[in-house]
Amino acid sequence: MTDPRYVGVGFPRVDGLEKVTGAARYTADLKFPRMLHAAVVRSPHPHARVLDVRLEEALAVPGVRAAVAGRDFPYHTGIYLKDQTVFATDRVRFVGDPVAAVAAEIPEAAAEAASRVQVDYEPLPAIYDAEAGIAPGAPLVHPDLGKYEVVPWITPQGGTNVCNHLKVRKGDYEAALRACPHAFTWTYRVPQVQHVPMEPHCSVARFDPAGKVIVHTSAQSPFTVRHLLCACFKLSHGDVQVVVPAVGGGFGGKAGINLEPIAVALAMRAGGRPVRVMVDRAEEFYATVVRQGLTATLTTGVDRNGKVQAQKMHYLWNCGAYGGYGVNVVRAAGYTCGGAYEFPNVWGDSIGVYTNRPVGSAYRGFGMSEIHWALEQQMDRVAHEVGIDPIDFRLRNCLGPGKATVTGQVLGEHAGRPDKCIERVDAALKIRGQKRRRFTGKGIACAVKAPAMPNNASSSVVLKFAEDATLEVLVSGIDYGQGLMTVAAAFAAEALKLPPEKVRVRGKPDTDLSPYDWQTVASRQTWATGNAILRAAADVKRQLLAMAAEALGVPVAELELEMEEVVHRPSDRALPLTALVMGYQFPDGHTIGGPVAATASHVPEGLLYLDPETSQSPKPVAKWTFGAQGVEVTVDPDTGQLSVDRVVACYDVGHVVHPGLIRGQTYGGVVQGLGTAMMEELLLDEQTGRVRNAALMDYKIPTTEDLPAEVEAYYVETPQEDGPMGARGIGEHTLIPTAAAIANALFDACGIRITEMPITAEKVLRALQEQGKGPPR
Repeated sequence: MTDPRYVGVGFPRVDGLEKVTGAARYTADLKFPRMLHAAVVRSPHPHARVLDVRLEEALAVPGVRAAVAGRDFPYHTGIYLKDQTVFATDRVRFVGDPVAAVAAEIPEAAAEAASRVQVDYEPLPAIYDAEAGIAPGAPLVHPDLGKYEVVPWITPQGGTNVCNHLKVRKGDYEAALRACPHAFTWTYRVPQVQHVPMEPHCSVARFDPAGKVIVHTSAQSPFTVRHLLCACFKLSHGDVQVVVPAVGGGFGGKAGINLEPIAVALAMRAGGRPVRVMVDRAEEFYATVVRQGLTATLTTGVDRNGKVQAQKMHYLWNCGAYGGYGVNVVRAAGYTCGGAYEFPNVWGDSIGVYTNRPVGSAYRGFGMSEIHWALEQQMDRVAHEVGIDPIDFRLRNCLGPGKATVTGQVLGEHAGRPDKCIERVDAALKIRGQKRRRFTGKGIACAVKAPAMPNNASSSVVLKFAEDATLEVLVSGIDYGQGLMTVAAAFAAEALKLPPEKVRVRGKPDTDLSPYDWQTVASRQTWATGNAILRAAADVKRQLLAMAAEALGVPVAELELEMEEVVHRPSDRALPLTALVMGYQFPDGHTIGGPVAATASHVPEGLLYLDPETSQSPKPVAKWTFGAQGVEVTVDPDTGQLSVDRVVACYDVGHVVHPGLIRGQTYGGVVQGLGTAMMEELLLDEQTGRVRNAALMDYKIPTTEDLPAEVEAYYVETPQEDGPMGARGIGEHTLIPTAAAIANALFDACGIRITEMPITAEKVLRALQEQGKGPPR
């Protein structure tokens, strides 16, 4: 149907098109001269066959330069499971699924042309929750699931809606449960939520006459974007260039591939002109990616000493219409299903299910906030049921050196100390043994996360000097606020004894010019890029000392780097770095060495695949980062309004590289966690499949009015054995326990348990009324 805003409206002409009085005037971006603007035709149906797509009327709109549909580019893409095409070919699977796209001189012309694309659909039954998706006889979202290309460690089940299933089997769960005097089963639910980055997704692509594709995009992983585009369009990596400018927020939503294939497809038909594809705020909510939903059912068996002997976790993930990235969330949740605890006998299942909801994907925490919402409430409830203080119960059961995870990995002395994090939070918040005022409460939750990445995920860097001995550090990790460039400068300055002002970190990677980096995800940059920088710095130091030794005629072993000089203390001589970084020239004119530069990389060492039937492995992940958060809350019994008054967080960071960044990540993670805990939820109209709150007027995120009055950040330092200077990352971890800690504090305040996010005032008031603690209904 034609958009009524544009009926009978002329459009300003560019390059010969007529201008219309009163119409907005557009100037091409200086960086992308003659840029075309795209509009995407999206499915109005949650599930339907695509019978025909006709572009003729769209191409007739003045100013339109290209129009494409699924038949033009019937290619599959996906980082782990290639289950999505550039445009829908046989069927659409959610409201917002791309069906076609047009590119025109101005946005209005593109919008008018998109409204004239004619699509014939045959509606199909839709499913919206994971339980319905795995029920016998459920409509198949992907009838061809068994034919898709997939990595070896993801296990889709053809003929079903299961896009991945990871099993954890440790010990003898059934026998252990039978022997337990106490056993408890409860279910918890988490809805889909949106990332809500400040900057919506945007990509610009150009296909030049030589056959090269150049893409500028807001993304977390330029090299992965390049790799996936090459696989999708059957291109050489040498013919695709991806450039990432400053990124205005990601939180996992820009980790994989999003709008880039659409931009490239249009660019291939646009005669060498750049094409921009950008979603508006409403489309950001439903047409990009979201956090997956979860239904978690847990059974816990406890012995008479308060030790958990049997633990069953059944995680059912609502992956939405496509699982290309989200299937790895399912996997990560599976091998981390026991959280920060030692469970000797485990039966775990993490199952990803296709539905006709928006596409589930990575989100800060990568599934950990969702499973901790369940597990940390479960631990709290079990503690209360068996009459043990929740802090003591956690300390009796938490992981630590010499203890084994659910995958059988025995933690070493450098693995991190959840017990110390728990004790530090309790010491600050005084959770144990304190009487509370009525309707005030305190709660705690633990957190753990490992980097969910392939065993060969690597990072590389280049270090080089300018003529004045300024050190330039080239990295390809994306700094979108977490502080990568600051940390990178700190590592380089420390390793080479340089003042920080003499270090420049060059971000904004370009795959043609920058060193390779797998992705900026998994809280891995401090660890991975940091290690690469230290290795490169060691090479730079070797070159400088070797050159200085020859210049001064002394042994290398007698030389030291000190604040922009190479110093020989026995003779009290020194050479400034400016005399060395471009090669040393002797008084007679002959020169040794040359421009000092080094490249280095880091790849995880010793990682071993999980057993496909039990998920047991001596080292399935590179590292574990532990933490805990405590919160203090107040409940208004007349309204159900819940206020978070104070938050205390502690994480084992291995080694503090920059205290300010730890505090910043903690504050940001707490606030984002508070939002998902208390207000965020993507609401779907199950009659139409449309998102009901695709706007910031209706989808609430925290504002300054919602912030806790006090947030305190502490840290424990148990050096990571393979960490740069012992450090490990915590960028995602600060979000993970917040929601569960709030739920536990709510129970402490008034005895009610909310098991389905978000914890809204309406839910709290209803629960209070049911217990006779609130105003009458």
